[in-house]
Amino acid sequence: MDDGVTITAYEDGPLLVRGPVTFRTQDGRVVDPGRSTVALCRCGKSASKPFCDGTHKLARFRAPSDTDPRRVQPLD
Repeated sequence: MDDGVTITAYEDGPLLVRGPVTFRTQDGRVVDPGRSTVALCRCGKSASKPFCDGTHKLARFRAPSDTDPRRVQPLD
């Protein structure tokens, strides 16, 4: 069984985060999302950022589920 965290980008939708993860504000305060699988906003229009509230559908947000390998920056 894999106990790691996975993040899945959904086409035209949010990033789904599954697994044991802690969300924090920039000052270190823990944010309880209230569930073990969390959708993170990619469109920037959610009223409950950083969590997705489905507004991407109304905003007609478009984004692929994968990345263009030419645009991925290596981690140092």
